[in-house]
Amino acid sequence: MSFDIMYSISQEAALSIIEACRSVHPDEFIGMLGGDRKEKMIDELVIVPAVYGEGHSMVYSHLIPFDSRLLGTVHSHPSPANYPSDQDLETFAKTGEIHIIIAYPYTYDTMRGFDRNGKNVKIKVVD
Repeated sequence: MSFDIMYSISQEAALSIIEACRSVHPDEFIGMLGGDRKEKMIDELVIVPAVYGEGHSMVYSHLIPFDSRLLGTVHSHPSPANYPSDQDLETFAKTGEIHIIIAYPYTYDTMRGFDRNGKNVKIKVVD
């Protein structure tokens, strides 16, 4: 698999994502990614008003304040599949530039990154 784009994610942000997903399992978690757009660095999991459910999640986008550090979204798939659904692709196109899907059992190895078009983006965990 080749990657045209690479983002880094801090270990702290990655662990926050893993813990959030595990805490709502078997429901699907959704949140936002905060960081530095220019450096392509994700350094924060931003918890936003959302609904977590079995097989779905939804962000109350009208309640998310404008923040130039918001880069995109992260959500879990409570199964081993970490490929975007058609609904995921619609969300990606409307919300930011980097998106992470993390699949069960929610580890570094089950995180996959995508751009707004659903193309693979390499995610590198850094200290």
